Amino acid sequence: MMAEKVRAAFVVARRDFTAVIFSKTFLLFLLGPLFPIVIGVMAGSIGAQVQKDLDRPEIGVAMEGVQGQALIAARNAMADRMAGGVPDFVELKRLVPGERFDGRAALRQGPDRLAAVVTGTLEHPVLTGTPERVDMWQGIVSTFAARARETHPGTFPAVQAEVVATSADQTRNGQVATAQAGQTLLFLLTMLLAGMVLSNLVEEKSNKIIEVLAAAIPMDSLFLGKLFAMLAFSLVGIAVWGMAGGVLVLSGARHLPLLATPAVGWAVFLLLGFLYFAMAYLLLGSVFLTIGGMASTVREVQTLSMPVTMMQLMVFFFASYALAHPGSAIEWSAVVFPLSSPFAMLARAAQGPALWPHLVALAWQGAWVLAIVRMGARLFRRNVMKSGGARKGGRLFSRLFARVATKREAPVTNAY
Repeated sequence: MMAEKVRAAFVVARRDFTAVIFSKTFLLFLLGPLFPIVIGVMAGSIGAQVQKDLDRPEIGVAMEGVQGQALIAARNAMADRMAGGVPDFVELKRLVPGERFDGRAALRQGPDRLAAVVTGTLEHPVLTGTPERVDMWQGIVSTFAARARETHPGTFPAVQAEVVATSADQTRNGQVATAQAGQTLLFLLTMLLAGMVLSNLVEEKSNKIIEVLAAAIPMDSLFLGKLFAMLAFSLVGIAVWGMAGGVLVLSGARHLPLLATPAVGWAVFLLLGFLYFAMAYLLLGSVFLTIGGMASTVREVQTLSMPVTMMQLMVFFFASYALAHPGSAIEWSAVVFPLSSPFAMLARAAQGPALWPHLVALAWQGAWVLAIVRMGARLFRRNVMKSGGARKGGRLFSRLFARVATKREAPVTNAY
């Protein structure tokens, strides 16, 4: 008797062990602990790289003749031997004798990285910039000018300071900070609220409600209805949190840092933020619904949702990294890829005034929502029909097995 129980227990243990080991979710289970480590390493490296790319100001040089080139050559020769970061020197214009150059206008209209302008001569250089930049770089400009002068190279000329309120570099850095804040808030809200779609699907799948709904209405309509219902629910939560946050901001507004005004203005930026949140929520929610259509059990749904969550973190890091490379192939990839497109385009709204790219991006993201929903609906319909057929086949096999067993036992009964 004991041997039979041990044998039965061994059969059950072998069956469960084999089912788990050869399941498609076991590999994801093994890789699960590695995801936080990979995400942490990526967050640190991407954050450091973004900060390095953003903190590369330039000093424009506009001097007569070859004096500007001599100053730039002196900077290149001495930069590696100087402690701390030395800004890049770029020649804005080579002036003819007697020509004047407006450094203030150059700071307002110059390149994004232009933080200061050096004009005048090597004997009497003039540094134009914001107060903190002038205090930081007066000594550097004097040192390079002393190295560049052919006469009296050992004496350090006095640098005349022209202070301006702002510069192109300062405006750009402020808008980048606004873009980063918008991306972070969009990511947190999406990750916090999009999981409700999966939770709702898991609950209805466990009590078979989803199969009843699938038999009554088209699957595309069912998935879209779920997405927009959860989106509306999320907006109600955001409205409540927004009012509570507004009260806190008004009560402690003096202690909060002020963000720079985005390039499109605050009104348009907030409207685009709302639209991009809706698109990011619908995109991620449609992916979650597709996962629910692929999985056959609640356990598989929960296991497969973890890689998607980690993938969304990587998408956020990708969009953050693209923020520091405007106009590059990396930024265009973040704009075109549907899951990162809302984050990349919200950053563009903070840095560029053009509005038509946002209309194109919203249409592109909406098309992807419909495509993912349709694909998820097909997968779910196929999965439900397959599971239903398996249950019917199981019942038919049970009935045939019962009939065969009854026929085998009949002669024994008649013998008695």
